[in-house]
Amino acid sequence: MSLFSAILGKLGFGHTAQQSAPASVSTPPTPATPAPAPAPIVAALSPVDVVAKLDGLAVGNLQKLNWKGSIVDLLKLLDLDSSLGARKELATELGCPADKMADSAQMNMWLHKAVLQKLAENGGNVPKELLG
Repeated sequence: MSLFSAILGKLGFGHTAQQSAPASVSTPPTPATPAPAPAPIVAALSPVDVVAKLDGLAVGNLQKLNWKGSIVDLLKLLDLDSSLGARKELATELGCPADKMADSAQMNMWLHKAVLQKLAENGGNVPKELLG
């Protein structure tokens, strides 16, 4: 499994919310009229509030992690490997430009924005100020 897939999984992306059909009042069927079929249950992808999830994790974490500004802290908060090797792997997975890969600070800044952008593209609610 890719590191970005692990991020999605830790944040609950891809989980479905079951929505039941509204109850309807029906009259008993007459011998000539068949009973109406029950309405199908629709499974919908539930949007993920990224900030609420990460802030919730931060509250329960003993470390003071700045996930809004640091890819290392974001990965630590999700209990994922935050080593340089793991970050390089994630940067490669997300298409980091080669010139940024050569400088870990630039790669980290690019990677943090790229991860948040990809979370938004996958249905996450991410505020614009975190994407800029």
